[in-house]
Amino acid sequence: MADKKIKEVREDEFEAATEDIIEDDKEWAKNEIAEFTGKYIKAVGRRKQASAQVRLYEGGKGVIMINGKRAAEYFPGEGLNIIVQPLKVTGHHRDYNFSIIVHGGGKFGQVDAVKLGISRAIFALDPATKDALKANGFLTRDPRQVERKKPGLRKARKAPQWSKR
Repeated sequence: MADKKIKEVREDEFEAATEDIIEDDKEWAKNEIAEFTGKYIKAVGRRKQASAQVRLYEGGKGVIMINGKRAAEYFPGEGLNIIVQPLKVTGHHRDYNFSIIVHGGGKFGQVDAVKLGISRAIFALDPATKDALKANGFLTRDPRQVERKKPGLRKARKAPQWSKR
């Protein structure tokens, strides 16, 4: 019984600590000034109908600009955490600046498209990161698309109610 309480407290402390780190990152990203000049590495990420054109600038401070806005503003909440996962896995959290143009699809499709684009850009710059990125599934494009509606059906697979007589 005491072991369960200790584990619960530790999990709560861990969650509180990660929330503080996330808030610190958001505050830091708001105040940082970005320079997007010089050479860059270009990569494209896609998911469903969303497409993201990613430019990675070396020697940056970890600023991510999406369609002219900070990443924390464009993807509030969990979206920012998802798009920085490849950076955290490879240990390049604040090494590069990213300028991203994303269009099409919804917010979650755009988040996955940006994540794939960032992963591909990091891989193009440093091929040694392939093992870490591939192990976490960041280099794999999700091929699932919306299935088309078929004639005689209400949706892709939903048929009208069948009546015997």
